[in-house]
Amino acid sequence: RYGVSEMVQSQEKLDRTLVRVQDLTTQKAGQLVWVRARIHTSRAKGKQCFLVLRQQQFNVQALVAVGDRASKQMVKFAANITKESIVDIESCSQQDVELHIERIYVISQAEARLPLQLEDAVRPDADGEEEGRATVNQDTKLDNRVIDLRTTTSQAIFRLQSGVCQLFRDTLINKGFVEIQTPKIISAASEGGANVFTVSYFKTSAYLAQSPQLYKQMCICADFDKVFCVGPVFRAEDSNTHRHLTEFVGLDIEMAFNYHYHEVIDSITDTMYDTDFYVLDKYPLAVRPFYTMPDPSNPKYSNSYDMFMRGEEILSGAQRVHDAQLLTERATHHGIDLEKIKAYIDSFRYGAPPHAGGGIGLERVTMLYLGLHNVRQTSMFPRDPKRLTP
Repeated sequence: RYGVSEMVQSQEKLDRTLVRVQDLTTQKAGQLVWVRARIHTSRAKGKQCFLVLRQQQFNVQALVAVGDRASKQMVKFAANITKESIVDIESCSQQDVELHIERIYVISQAEARLPLQLEDAVRPDADGEEEGRATVNQDTKLDNRVIDLRTTTSQAIFRLQSGVCQLFRDTLINKGFVEIQTPKIISAASEGGANVFTVSYFKTSAYLAQSPQLYKQMCICADFDKVFCVGPVFRAEDSNTHRHLTEFVGLDIEMAFNYHYHEVIDSITDTMYDTDFYVLDKYPLAVRPFYTMPDPSNPKYSNSYDMFMRGEEILSGAQRVHDAQLLTERATHHGIDLEKIKAYIDSFRYGAPPHAGGGIGLERVTMLYLGLHNVRQTSMFPRDPKRLTP
């Protein structure tokens, strides 16, 4: 009725239904159910042992007590199962949704010494200082990210982030956008400048894409009209701040417009819903990438914009140059090797609609939406100048 199961190697198919912890409602009172979960905490007291079983963000209390269905040895066995171990239990569900264990088997045993305690990891630093209780610093959490991701806080953050990504997709698809996938290994730095990762590419060098920018525009030239892309982007910036990462998920938009790039701004702001954001327009041309359209009234400025949420930038965008001759001049001005972007420039030689777009950082948006203090909290396995693992 208890013990350590042999390693699951798909030896057999058991005719057994495992009930999810979140589905343990009062309607199952009196029923025998099988549940697989982690041991969150355990507390032995006399002839009984109380367990808190955790399955993702859901918990349930279970009791194993000496009686007809459990021996003293079974209670002792349950009390000695290490925290975070995965167990299968057969139990009778009670009216108040407490499980009375009749059988318990360890499916995967955790080591006795955990690198951090989950209850410490979820405690804010300020609360720990006031109450004299332990907290876990950020580097320790990130060094042991798999354990940290099991906390209810992390489970909630990344489920919400998944929802943000899904909402972005659904909103744009409903507006007639097409989702595209673009190369991440490219022949030239898409944003220009030095903040680019160089990689060996057989007998030559290539770069990790700083954005899907060039390919988004090429798709507009190919008459896709409105496109978006969700994927990794890479920035070789030696910035060790609370809001910078060297790899993050970009939510990128590009679309053709009729007469004015503000049509695109209006379309993008529709995806912001009820967040407190604002837009800054007309940045100096000198600080924008080579493909940015100059302001027709003042060539020192550009048809570019940034969007800010809760005081921090979340999107950078602009009208793009859609004329091959002007694009060539702008690339030359920025010192870009024209041969490396020949295919990109050539795509504008055969008729290209005026277009604009922008890029949003998913992790930064999630951080600001939740009022968190560091973008590493919203990156599942963050990369920054000092972190390459796990």
